[in-house]
Amino acid sequence: MDSKESFEVKAYQTSGSENCQKVVAKEEDKREDTIKKLTKLYKEILQTIGEDPERQGLMKTPMRAAKALYYFSHGYGVKLPDLLNGAIFNEDHDEMVIVKDIEMFSLCEHHLVPIYGHVSIGYLPNKQVLGLSKLARVVEMYSRRLQVQERMTKQIAEAITLAINPTGVGVVIEATHMCMSMRGVQKINSKTITSCMIGVFRDDPKTREEFLSLIQHNRSKL
Repeated sequence: MDSKESFEVKAYQTSGSENCQKVVAKEEDKREDTIKKLTKLYKEILQTIGEDPERQGLMKTPMRAAKALYYFSHGYGVKLPDLLNGAIFNEDHDEMVIVKDIEMFSLCEHHLVPIYGHVSIGYLPNKQVLGLSKLARVVEMYSRRLQVQERMTKQIAEAITLAINPTGVGVVIEATHMCMSMRGVQKINSKTITSCMIGVFRDDPKTREEFLSLIQHNRSKL
C-alpha cells in the first residue's frame, strides 16, 4: 500500500479538462474491453452446463452477467488516495468516532457467491478525522473484490490507520455467506462475525468494551 505521504499528492495530475477527458476515455475503453471478454466467457459457461445461450431468455444474459461481475469487482480499480480525495481534516477531537451498520456486499473468493452483511467502524482520532462517508467508501472499495471476511476486516482497519494515523481503530463485520446457505452444509441462519482491533482498541480493554457496547446498542435508543 502507498505510504502516508501519497495522500497529499493527487492521484491524477492533469493540466486541464482535455487531459481529464483522456483519462476518462481510457478507463471507459478498458471497461468495454473487460466486459466484452467476460461476455464471451459467460456464453461459454452457459454452453458448458448444457444451456442454449441463443434462446430468448438467455440471449442477453452473458452481457448482463459480465456487467454485473464488472460492478461486483470494481474495487480492484479503486485506489485509497483517490477515494479519500482530501477528506482528511485537522480536528482537536479525541473522543471515539463510530459509523455502524454500513451495508456490505461482496463475493466469496472460494465459490464466487455472495457475502452480505454489515460493517461497524470506530476510531480514536489523533488530531485528524476522516469524512464520515469515506468510511463507507473504504468498505465499498474492499468489499467489491473477491474476498474472505477475515482479510477484508483487517484491510478496512489498516486502511483507516494508514490514512489518519488514529490512536486506535476497531472494525467488526457480521455477515451471511451464501456458500454456507445455498450449498454445502446449507445452514441458512448462520452468521459470521469477525473483528480487527488496532492500537488502544486492542491494548485497552475499556476502550474495546466501549466500542463493542456502542455498536451493539439498540439503534432506536441512539
